[in-house]
Amino acid sequence: MRESDSRLLAFPGAAELRAASKVKPPLFSDPRSLAVLALLDRVAPTDVTVLLSGETGTGKELAARYIHERSRPHGPFVAVNCGAFSESLAEAELFGHEAAAFTGAQHARPGWFEAADGGTLFLDEIGDMPLYLQVKLLRVLQEKQVVRIGARRPIRVDVRIVAATNVDLEAAVRARQFRRDLYYRLNVATVQLPALRERPGDIVPLARHFIEMQARRLGIEGAGLSPAAAQTLTRYSWPGNVRELENVVSVALIMSRGGLLEAGDLRLGAFADASPQSAQADCPPADCVADNAITTIEQGLRDLLDVGEQAIYERVERLLLSTAFGHCGGNQVHTARRLGISRNVVRAQLKRFGLLGREAAAAALGDVGTA
Repeated sequence: MRESDSRLLAFPGAAELRAASKVKPPLFSDPRSLAVLALLDRVAPTDVTVLLSGETGTGKELAARYIHERSRPHGPFVAVNCGAFSESLAEAELFGHEAAAFTGAQHARPGWFEAADGGTLFLDEIGDMPLYLQVKLLRVLQEKQVVRIGARRPIRVDVRIVAATNVDLEAAVRARQFRRDLYYRLNVATVQLPALRERPGDIVPLARHFIEMQARRLGIEGAGLSPAAAQTLTRYSWPGNVRELENVVSVALIMSRGGLLEAGDLRLGAFADASPQSAQADCPPADCVADNAITTIEQGLRDLLDVGEQAIYERVERLLLSTAFGHCGGNQVHTARRLGISRNVVRAQLKRFGLLGREAAAAALGDVGTA
């Protein structure tokens, strides 16, 4: 596909993203990306709620900004990471508070909903929102008005919601860690963002865009991508998606001589020599290890069932959680991502098994060594 025929979607770097008022997109050429863009173009001019799903680093915030810039009319764009909320301040952050509503609240302050009035509120990592806050969010979405903490008078808001998640919300609903009614309220228009390995036609155009952007910042002339480097990039599996691609080419440009990136300038992982097609045909080392581990676990479960072991489900569930929690250094968000579940599910299970707190975290780490 010629560059002039390609569709566009991208934005400036991370620091500039939040201050950007106009979209400056690079080339997206892969057919799967073009299909996603066509869907975004259809939902953008409407006022429907959009739920974006996809792996970390696939560009969910970029897609949200793309929708926002094409909304009519569009006011401010406000991005909120639901996984970064302090539980004690989460409600005040979203809905605002009046002066003296709680200790330390010296002045009245509007919440994120009021800040986004007339525009778009992007709720990232919506699957990590606590259950009690989900109830309040559902009411705001239904009533289109917020009540600040310490206030009685509701404030009407006109906000378009774009939510994003990298966890399976349907599974979270089944586990009773995400409200079914809120899920249906958010799941009006769903857009699945494919991983970069699933749209290889975007890799080289994106790499060239990031090189051009970084070269402009650094004042490097003649920056580019050699054919060998381009081939190396397309053969890599990109587990970190677009975010990883940007980091790789930016570092390579800084470390290169003369600005033209060669294959040797790229610092990629162990599977850089395997193309996506060959990776599917041949078992990469990591996949082989995973398959062997699953086989071992399956045989171990059969052995436990054969000997009549009691309470197998709870023991295995606790072992999985404590092992993952210890492996992730006691970090709940990282544990949730590794297990493919929401932080709320992780936290509830940690409480259930008594694995919260410093001593409990140490016990979890000890479980890893004795498991």
